Amino acid sequence: MIEYIKSVALLLTLLNPFLIIVYLVDIVKKLTPKQFRLVLLRAGAIAGSVYCAFAIIGDTFFSEILQVQFASFQIFGGIVFLLIGIQFVFKGPLALEMLNSKSEHLAGSIAMPVLIGPGTISASIIIGEKLDPIVSCIAISIAVIVCLTVILLLKYVHDWVHHTREELIEQYFEIAGRLTALYVGTVAVEMIMLGVRTWIDKF
Repeated sequence: MIEYIKSVALLLTLLNPFLIIVYLVDIVKKLTPKQFRLVLLRAGAIAGSVYCAFAIIGDTFFSEILQVQFASFQIFGGIVFLLIGIQFVFKGPLALEMLNSKSEHLAGSIAMPVLIGPGTISASIIIGEKLDPIVSCIAISIAVIVCLTVILLLKYVHDWVHHTREELIEQYFEIAGRLTALYVGTVAVEMIMLGVRTWIDKF
């Protein structure tokens, strides 16, 4: 039970809905609650399926199927998130311009790279190593559901407060977005260094 709780907490910490809502600020403003809910649920279903797949197959996908080292994925993923973090520093939350696409395509854009990233995939592999396949998928599902629920609640709070405190909301997203860049950039560098150390240890 302890490992189960730790697994849920690990993935939920990496998902962090309070950071994700900053990524999604543009579509939070544009979509109605119903549209946002449908898009977010589809994105969550995509992300949850990918997490469960990696929890079951582990790093075999990289070593056996793709014939590459997982460290390579960590380095590349770290570089991608480092670029996103740098854009956040200069542009704020609107750095993710790919989320300006049509609503029917938003689910995929949210799933990757907002929900699905090197960190969450690594966590899914770790969860799969600690728990049985079915139990690991249940733990992953709970973490995803909790994350999506909090994001939806934050969307409703935004819509409720936006009309009366629009300037305050704008300042929050602007400041939070740039502060998030520090976290994103730090995690990105850590992932790059972890991948490099893994490669060095092989020689």
